[in-house]
Amino acid sequence: MNTTLFNHLITEYERLAYTHNYIMGFEYDGVIYASYLIGSDLPYVCTLDKASRGQGYSLRFKPTKAQKQYMLIMGAEVVCSKSYFEDMVADSKYNKGEIFEKLMTEKFHMEWVKDNIPFTESGDINLKNISYQVKFEKATFINEKTLARLA
Repeated sequence: MNTTLFNHLITEYERLAYTHNYIMGFEYDGVIYASYLIGSDLPYVCTLDKASRGQGYSLRFKPTKAQKQYMLIMGAEVVCSKSYFEDMVADSKYNKGEIFEKLMTEKFHMEWVKDNIPFTESGDINLKNISYQVKFEKATFINEKTLARLA
């Protein structure tokens, strides 16, 4: 892995992001979990990946088994079963990331509304005046093309 590029993408994402608090969703052993992390945790749970054609490389939340175990040790909470989650996705027009965001919003007794507000302007959910960016497995934080456009 190109650690210089990886660290650059994390640093620049954090510099541009509205919030540095994250709710990261993942599946482990048939269970969907939510892990509450901060920006300094990103190097431990993210990876450098090839982005779509012409986008360069991307910073992604694509956790390995070891990274999932790290989040479990850090206190990840059970959200629901994998089968329940997959049924929700199958019965919806939304993707896994959007369904996970919906589940987390409703967990805190708020109404979820799909939006397209940029990560530079707002988080996805606000809990006790703390804004969080919500991500589920395989989510992209930023890619080189987007970073160049925002720089």
